[in-house]
Amino acid sequence: MVDAQAVLIDIDGVLTVSWEPLAGAVDALRAIRDAGLPFALITNTTSRTRARIAATLADAGFPVETKDVLTAPSAAAAYLREHRPDARCQLLNSGEIAEDLGGLHLVDHAPDVILTGGAGPEFGYEALNSVFGHLQRGAELMAMHANLFWRTSDGLSLDSGAFLLGLQQASGIEAQILGKPAREFFDTALGGLGATAANTAMIGDDVESDVIGAQRHGLTGVLVRTGKFQPDHEDGVEGERPDHVIDSVADLPRLLGLG
Repeated sequence: MVDAQAVLIDIDGVLTVSWEPLAGAVDALRAIRDAGLPFALITNTTSRTRARIAATLADAGFPVETKDVLTAPSAAAAYLREHRPDARCQLLNSGEIAEDLGGLHLVDHAPDVILTGGAGPEFGYEALNSVFGHLQRGAELMAMHANLFWRTSDGLSLDSGAFLLGLQQASGIEAQILGKPAREFFDTALGGLGATAANTAMIGDDVESDVIGAQRHGLTGVLVRTGKFQPDHEDGVEGERPDHVIDSVADLPRLLGLG
């Protein structure tokens, strides 16, 4: 059993796949809500706004409001507003997320910062080569996440992390990651709940970004065998193993001692 006073839960691959609820996920989140256990849904998803994500989940029966959702785009925007308020930012992303990027100076040319999100048709040769040129001219490289792939109803699909590796290798510039597993992202989520890392559990299907990343920041990591999970993920990353592994989020209330 995990003695947690707050819970962070990934969405894609944990609660849903292609936005369809996984078996037992709605009941699990209701059990957490009914128990009065503070929770936040934190996601590197960059294809939808916080409000749209919350509405989609609520329509599927999840007890969720916009305030319960923290996305990589909203966290990235908050970071840039604080640390680079005057920067000209060029966005490379698949999905309409402008609503969550309020306060940023978005441009189509001569950027100070390249901000990448999730992959899609926008990540073609012309776009990537243009980004490469901006990096050579001194632009900074920031990424909402570095996920290599994610699971859809059709199987695993490449994500922007695969392209980010090429950009970094070609330009010699290391990207600053603003979503999971960045400490600032977890700290923002914990701050919103008034929780500390030591008394919070993170539940995810990405062994590196969700689970080991959280454990490196002092949280308890719980890996689910759904979403992008692969059997060798139970062995962990670089000798670090997940604190707990469960079959699915349906098993989470029992792990938390909620019944």
